Amino acid sequence: MTGAAASGAQALGPIGPASRIVIVGCAGSGKSRLASELGRRLRLRVIHADREFWQPGWRDPDNDAYRARIAQMTAAGGWIFDGVPGRVPDIVLPRAEAVIWLEQPAWLCAARAYLRTLTYLGRTRPDMAEGCPERLSLRLLDYARTFDAVLRPRLEDWLSRYAAGAQLLRLHGDRQVAAFLRSLPEARG
Repeated sequence: MTGAAASGAQALGPIGPASRIVIVGCAGSGKSRLASELGRRLRLRVIHADREFWQPGWRDPDNDAYRARIAQMTAAGGWIFDGVPGRVPDIVLPRAEAVIWLEQPAWLCAARAYLRTLTYLGRTRPDMAEGCPERLSLRLLDYARTFDAVLRPRLEDWLSRYAAGAQLLRLHGDRQVAAFLRSLPEARG
């Protein structure tokens, strides 16, 4: 990709150079963990979709203000967008040079999401907006359970419509994620 090469982007192991990366997958698939590690190694800022989307008290944001904020955040420089770009696929995906899709079994995603909830219960986790403490909810289980039937087709459509020029890497399970990370250089200095 010429834009990535011209920007001084680093090669991402099995895919070529990229400095604008979107990581998608089900809740609990490991998106935030991978985004943080990639950000550290590649020295790219991480945009956590949950942190930018949710307003205190788990309120939805004003849609126009949210879209404008994401457009500004992804307009220049290198970045890693961590999360499903629900209301902004037409903004984020055309700017992406690479998309990493974490493919994990639904049961594992649900278990990890609930473990994360229990770990941070009553507190705001590091990749979440302030004022949004973790709470027990059956919606999270339903989200993980229905991801493949509901969100996967939507993501596939968004990728074909908005990210046709981006490199796509599907990582199936923790072993492939670990192998991918091993293929990357450690951050220097």
